[in-house]
Amino acid sequence: MIRLARPGDLPALIDVEREAGALFREIGMAAIADDDPGSVAGLAVHQSAGRAWVSVDSGDRPVAYLVAEVVDGHAHIEQVSVRPSHARRGLGSALIETLAEWARSRGMTALTLTTFEYVPWNAPYYERLRFRVVPDAEIGAGLRSIRRAEAARGLDAWPRVAMIRPL
Repeated sequence: MIRLARPGDLPALIDVEREAGALFREIGMAAIADDDPGSVAGLAVHQSAGRAWVSVDSGDRPVAYLVAEVVDGHAHIEQVSVRPSHARRGLGSALIETLAEWARSRGMTALTLTTFEYVPWNAPYYERLRFRVVPDAEIGAGLRSIRRAEAARGLDAWPRVAMIRPL
């Protein structure tokens, strides 16, 4: 089941992020695996704005989540993560479809995100969900700002791309 995140869910989302991030260690990206998973306060900004969703198990415990922003007039996926124990069940794509419905209901025409180009569960996965790479010349000011911030954090040590999916 997918629902809006509640304040009490937020600590569990940090755990989901840590578990999902650990997979990067297996492909030689230990710095990403060790990256700061964020904070409850940071997640609370998305949650209180109604831009945080969780997929929960039968005990109503979060096993996946998505947080979003509005960037360049589009719904931007800030983060989507799934516990590895619940991977390959369509939870990530269901969360993305929930965001797409939210965006459409607000008159937005696309979803955007930034991701690693060659990590199998990043850009190749999103391409299967109808996202395409945005050429640098077409990146809007907000998305460009996100890319600069990512580069400043060292994320560009591995190729990254911005992607878009029209709605």
